[in-house]
Amino acid sequence: MVGVVLRLNHILVLTLCILMVSVFYVGFSTASDKGRRYYEESGQMLWDINTDEKIVAITLDDGPHPRYTGQILDLLAKYRVKATFFVIGENAEKHPELVLRTYKEGHELANHTYTHKYNQPINVLENELKKTNDIIHSITGFYPVLFRPVGGQYTDKMIDVATRNGYKVVIWSWHQDTLDWKEIKSQKIINKVVNGTSPGNVILFHDGGGNRTQTIKALKKIIPELQKQGYKFVTVSELIDINEDQNDDDILKDFK
Repeated sequence: MVGVVLRLNHILVLTLCILMVSVFYVGFSTASDKGRRYYEESGQMLWDINTDEKIVAITLDDGPHPRYTGQILDLLAKYRVKATFFVIGENAEKHPELVLRTYKEGHELANHTYTHKYNQPINVLENELKKTNDIIHSITGFYPVLFRPVGGQYTDKMIDVATRNGYKVVIWSWHQDTLDWKEIKSQKIINKVVNGTSPGNVILFHDGGGNRTQTIKALKKIIPELQKQGYKFVTVSELIDINEDQNDDDILKDFK
């Protein structure tokens, strides 16, 4: 009898331990990584949108650059295309004329931190976001509302601080990282984008951070080719507005 009681107690203790570990694990997982679905549904983050409309957003990181940004702006003007530039604050400070030109030509300016450093403490990141926004505002009179984490790497705490400061966090369509940051040949960039583009994509390019000659060569082919396929290029904020309008229409349909 005593042996039976001891075995039952042992089973009870093991069961309680398993339950406690399970509860802890679920809680930890939720707290440390809420995941793409959660952040998209909450409206805090964007990768791309689901739409049948042939629209895409070109995004350019790490500028402005004194050699390449101007060439890219010339190209965008030639094809009457609008893009979104995720600006590094210290580069904006060095080249305010390019920031102003980008803004005046109707492109969207967004925040890409001040120093472009990975894994910053949250308080440092918050200060860098403010500093970069203040710099852009001092040049243009405009405060960016979009933020892209360095390398697309994020944590829940990072998203919390960005949201608290009024930003929407923008990544990109995972299949639309052009890899131009590796300075690969332009034809590889062209093939990747032209063959992989679908409606609602956010495409990642760079106008700074290295030699962007191949990026410019690729854009000269990509833009007219996608236009020939019927695509329209929009800013990220325009993409967000279209997505919200579609969601509102879906809600109205369900209501009816």
